Amino acid sequence: MADQFSLRCWGARGSTPTPGASTLRYGGETTCFEIRAGNSLVLVDCGSGARNFGADLCKCEPVTFDLLFTHTHLDHICGLPFFKPAYDPRFEVNAWAGHFLDETSLVDIVERIMSPPIFPVAAKTLKAVNFRTFQAGEILPRNDDLVIRTVRLNHPGGACGYRFDYQGKSICIITDHEHGDPEIDANVRGFVEGADVMIYDAMFTDDEYETYKGWGHSTWQKAVALAREANVTVPVLFHHDPRRSDDELDEIGLAADAAYPGTLVASEGMLLTP
Repeated sequence: MADQFSLRCWGARGSTPTPGASTLRYGGETTCFEIRAGNSLVLVDCGSGARNFGADLCKCEPVTFDLLFTHTHLDHICGLPFFKPAYDPRFEVNAWAGHFLDETSLVDIVERIMSPPIFPVAAKTLKAVNFRTFQAGEILPRNDDLVIRTVRLNHPGGACGYRFDYQGKSICIITDHEHGDPEIDANVRGFVEGADVMIYDAMFTDDEYETYKGWGHSTWQKAVALAREANVTVPVLFHHDPRRSDDELDEIGLAADAAYPGTLVASEGMLLTP
């Protein structure tokens, strides 16, 4: 559809996949988001959730699409070796990363994880993938009506947030970000200003945060505070702690909605249309 604009979550968990009876409702797969804007497709991160998305995509007509990495920690890239379209030359996958703080490149990271004895299939078998680089803060080049802006996040080794604007609507994805750096916090606040949907790192609670300060993650309380300050319509709590059960996420969701009505908790399969 020419006017379609949506986000589907294929993985909402942080750090490591968490299959099991206590994670059935919110899901145990790690980060993967599908963005649809008209006829355009963009995938954000290739965590374990990308395996299911890739299997579904291979049932459709081959397409050209962008794969944007927020960063290259394992929970955000572990699905790439199992992502079927990446091996299918009928597809064209333009894979982008802009978070690096040194001369490392995306292809360097992929070659490291896809090499013996870590993995038996080499990165060169990803026939459909073109590796590309940008600097966080840039607007990505496109030839359609979707505008993709980027912002640097505060996370060990660097990370990048994305804002998608299409036909007057906006979706922001802010993963793996720790509040506390005044300059970065101010940039992120301006970046998400007025967003219709904001996916935001809420791995911890405020009570837990002091124990994990410096790990590169935020809290649900900071998520709703930012949403209030930046006039975000729907904040979505994301990057769930792998120890967090469905029942515990229910409790956080109730508290967050009471603090900022309309706040959602990300779950596998969730579809949002701003």
